[in-house]
Amino acid sequence: MRSSNNYITSSFCVLADARETRRVDTYLSALFPEKSRSYLQKMIEEGKISCNGAAFTKNKKIYRGDVIEIQWKVEQMELVAEDMPLDIIFENDDFAIVNKDAGINTHPTPGEEGRRWTLVNALLYHFKTLGIRSDEQPSIINWVERPGIVHRLDKDTSWLIIIAKNDRAMHALQLKIAKRTIQKTYLALVVWKVKDTEWYIESFIGRDPYDRKKMTTENPINPKLAKTKFCNKWYYHDRYTLLEVDLLTWRTHQIRVHLSSIGYPIIGDKTYGYEKSNQEAREEFWLTRQWLHAYKLEFNLFGTDYIFEAPLKDDLKKLIQQ
Repeated sequence: MRSSNNYITSSFCVLADARETRRVDTYLSALFPEKSRSYLQKMIEEGKISCNGAAFTKNKKIYRGDVIEIQWKVEQMELVAEDMPLDIIFENDDFAIVNKDAGINTHPTPGEEGRRWTLVNALLYHFKTLGIRSDEQPSIINWVERPGIVHRLDKDTSWLIIIAKNDRAMHALQLKIAKRTIQKTYLALVVWKVKDTEWYIESFIGRDPYDRKKMTTENPINPKLAKTKFCNKWYYHDRYTLLEVDLLTWRTHQIRVHLSSIGYPIIGDKTYGYEKSNQEAREEFWLTRQWLHAYKLEFNLFGTDYIFEAPLKDDLKKLIQQ
């Protein structure tokens, strides 16, 4: 990936089934669900997307092994600093650790409402009060500027989030993510009683070819290897199992997809879970989101080892306290 003149250029090799061909706009629409098909078609018409070094039309078929190059325009949003509650559990001159609530968007989205009341808005306010200039925290995720954000996050999961406070820390932390030297541990409550004490899942995960908002292990688009370790911690209500989960790779929806693929989806997961079990949890425990919490982070930065843990949010405690 390289950047120039407000554009970031990325390239990748098509890893679709060798027997299957797709229109490039259909393929890219599934691969990048945050971009509409009309937006991608316009990029093709403007010559911002090429295949094997040559421009092509939106009707062109792509095949396994084709190399696609895309020039993404970096979108700049006018962001507002907002005085919002922010659970900062650690902070120094280089980074902060925030225990994010579920239900709050991490990144602003297009539109007037999407640019307000997000984690980024809160960070801009708190960093300003601490004397940190927000314009010194460049970060780009999904080709949109995200001040201070080091990694992508699900809206409906509570998380420990790393926030970089300067360019030096941002570069070092993103390099550690790329090299997978940051250990992130989750707690997940799943349907049914899992008999195994410990187990490991390794599979390829990519976009679902039939639902661009979902990931899948079955014939995915542009699959990437995903590795997850699980440890059985306790049983609750004779129908749920609490798992400790270690991510060995960081793929979109990795934990949720892996657990669903073996028949133990996370309670409250509206995308990959069982609606009947989700409804029971809503009615009995008032759970309105997936029972998934990133509670521990471990890494070394500039020669110092760090371990951070965050307590469960109140809505998750209800299911394991009764």
